[in-house]
Amino acid sequence: MEMDLAVDQVIDPEVALKACQEVLLQVQLQNREGPDQQQQQQVNNNNTDQTEGASPQWDAGSIREEEEEGEEEEEEEEEGEKRGAVREISQSSSAAAAAAAASKQSWLLRLFESKLFDVSMAIAYLYKSKEPGVQAYIGNRLFSFPDSEVDFYLPQLLNMYVHMDTEVGDAISPYLIYRCRGGIAFSLLTAWLLGAYSSDMHISTQRHSRGAKLRKLILSDELKPSSPPPASVSGGSPASSPCHRRRCHRRHNSSSVESSLSLCAAGTFPAEAEAEVFVSPSRRTHQRSKSDATTASGGPGAGLRRTGSNPKVEAVHEEPDRLRPQRELVKSLLGIGKRLATLPTKEQKTQRLISELSLLNHKLPARVWLPTAERQHHVCRVPHTQAVVLNSKDKAPYIIYVEVLECESFETSPVPVRIPETRIRSARSAENLDCGGVSAANANANGGVSGITSEHRAGSFSTVPNYDNDDEAWATDDIGQLQVEVETQTSSSDNISQFSVDSITSLESKEPVFIAAGDIRRRLSENLAHTPTSFRRDPEDPSAVALKEPWEEKVRRIREGSPYGHLPNWRLLSVIVKCGDDLRQELLAYQVLRQLQSIWQQERVPLWIKPYKILVMSSDSGMIEPVLNAVSLHQVRKQSQLSLLDYFLQEHGSFTTEEFLTAQRNFVQSCAGYSLICYLLQVKDRHNGNILLDSEGHIIHIDFGFILSSSPRNLGFETSAFKLTSEFVDVMGGLNGDMFIYYKMLMLQGLIAARKHMEKVLQIVEIMQQGSHLPCFHGSSTIRGLKERFHMSLTEEQLQLLVEQLVDGSMRSITTKLYDSFQYVTNGIM
Repeated sequence: MEMDLAVDQVIDPEVALKACQEVLLQVQLQNREGPDQQQQQQVNNNNTDQTEGASPQWDAGSIREEEEEGEEEEEEEEEGEKRGAVREISQSSSAAAAAAAASKQSWLLRLFESKLFDVSMAIAYLYKSKEPGVQAYIGNRLFSFPDSEVDFYLPQLLNMYVHMDTEVGDAISPYLIYRCRGGIAFSLLTAWLLGAYSSDMHISTQRHSRGAKLRKLILSDELKPSSPPPASVSGGSPASSPCHRRRCHRRHNSSSVESSLSLCAAGTFPAEAEAEVFVSPSRRTHQRSKSDATTASGGPGAGLRRTGSNPKVEAVHEEPDRLRPQRELVKSLLGIGKRLATLPTKEQKTQRLISELSLLNHKLPARVWLPTAERQHHVCRVPHTQAVVLNSKDKAPYIIYVEVLECESFETSPVPVRIPETRIRSARSAENLDCGGVSAANANANGGVSGITSEHRAGSFSTVPNYDNDDEAWATDDIGQLQVEVETQTSSSDNISQFSVDSITSLESKEPVFIAAGDIRRRLSENLAHTPTSFRRDPEDPSAVALKEPWEEKVRRIREGSPYGHLPNWRLLSVIVKCGDDLRQELLAYQVLRQLQSIWQQERVPLWIKPYKILVMSSDSGMIEPVLNAVSLHQVRKQSQLSLLDYFLQEHGSFTTEEFLTAQRNFVQSCAGYSLICYLLQVKDRHNGNILLDSEGHIIHIDFGFILSSSPRNLGFETSAFKLTSEFVDVMGGLNGDMFIYYKMLMLQGLIAARKHMEKVLQIVEIMQQGSHLPCFHGSSTIRGLKERFHMSLTEEQLQLLVEQLVDGSMRSITTKLYDSFQYVTNGIM
């Protein structure tokens, strides 16, 4: 009973704090009033002594008047004392508040200058602080962090810039403008994200918003650097030291940027900007196409066209030379995806994709690059026959493989010389080709080859606008001109051009081919040691064969058939192009996965997840980094007709082999990691088409279109915390197996580690909720629910019981089985 009373009588901390402050103020007032009251008492005593010593004359009228005057004086003294007390209280309270603020600022400054202060803290204070001084300080501190660390939080920075108040935008603006001046890659990424995050605003406010003004400045190339960037740029921005960047920032004239923004808002540009935006067709580097003739004509319709999305006639301004090639490449790839979505069957889509990409090759090489890649490069060729359309009921996402040549800087390094496709086989008929290719590449780098110059090739990709009509999309005069120029301008120093037609056809002669016996034995032993299964061709799923092929084998095969494969800096990359899907939720999920991956690595928890890069280009399009050497569980079951455990045994050997045990451990570690991801983010739509299995045994969840507050058709049908089927448990060795116990232990360790750094995960999601209309933020309890799933109030013993309950409930979930059956009936997903 006494304990209950004690619990009920616990004082609220806020009430206790206010009471303590009032007591302190009263003590200060008493200390100040004490000496004043003693002096007043001494004066009163002296006055009484003097009156007692005198002999006054008593009069009734005067006595009455003195009494009235005394009463008035007493009232005035009381009122004066009250006013003085109020004045002293206000002064003391303001002094106390100022002292507290000064103390708080000193502590904040010590935190900001400490080694613990990182980008995550900077973003948190920039979002939560309402003091302009703190926001301005954080905006300056952004220059001291590495570009890669700030780039991770670029969606948060831009969302705050678009949707939050002016003070936050003013703090972020100098950093964004500095980085946009530093490189094309950051500029285009910023412009794409600004367009996507501004799409949630009303159309009337969107046109005049701060984000729209900055985006217009970027795309007009108003923020281009005053001097060309150094050749050693990496990551699309100058690799300068923090001190150098701070000096540059101090020299930066913010008034010029503000004037540019105001000019942009008014719809006018300086003379230099107009010269860059409206490029004369005469500045083209090769023969003009039909579109140039239309633009150059001086008639009343010059520079105007009618588009499908906007039937009104609108002015067409030519893009700046610096941005045009990359933007035209992106427009071409997205346009292909939109046209594929109109075709009925996957086979027709694949044939159309191959023909469109073959036309795209006529514009390559050019000063273009894949934005999802890490290293600097130029795109030189797209092997169009290798591209396939992926599984989707309504859309037409497709995967392409891109040949690139790595370079020091895609902005300043010379663009490679075009090598015609007809000379591919000749590159395989000489042993000294590698040396010749290297010398030709070196001569290119030194400007010694009289081939197509970098400026010539940079503009060659973008001369043909992106028309809706396929016949006009690629002008034949441009394509023919490119081929003629390559044939006539390739000098004799290029070894490839020295091979004749006879040498090309010599490979097809019927001369005997001798193979050493040792090579035969080696190949047979390799095939017997490991014979991975290959998928058969399926017209309804053409991607299965392409995705199942080992990446190393694909690289070797494509390199052998490429005219650029002999070059030492040749690399093969891949990318998925998606149209008609909003990838902003995918980008948010990618950030959370990256953050949790970093947390688990820091806490040394052996969980495995695979965050893949997401590039948002608009509110309904973007690019995705493919997961290599991985196929979906649906494709595994459809192609092999085996259970998951039997497929593991077929791919990795029997239960006791080292390869199977390694694959089993990889499966458990990845399954535990993604189980926690699905629980924390409430990931839905977990059918077997959205779960991949790679060649090492890891599972990888893809397609995070339904997270947090959203679910397919908003039915909330999948009620389990995560997907854990009986097939998964069988691969782990059963309910009583050691690996299943290890799975639950990993989940417990991962949850304990994640809640230590909960704020880092929460702020990623909370900032993106600002001004967003994404389905994952529907409802007012999204952030509160996410915070509750970290269970900060539970002990580790209670967390262990929670993990047991989550695992048991997911394993026995009926809705998981019903949802898989629903997907099989409606979409054919096994």
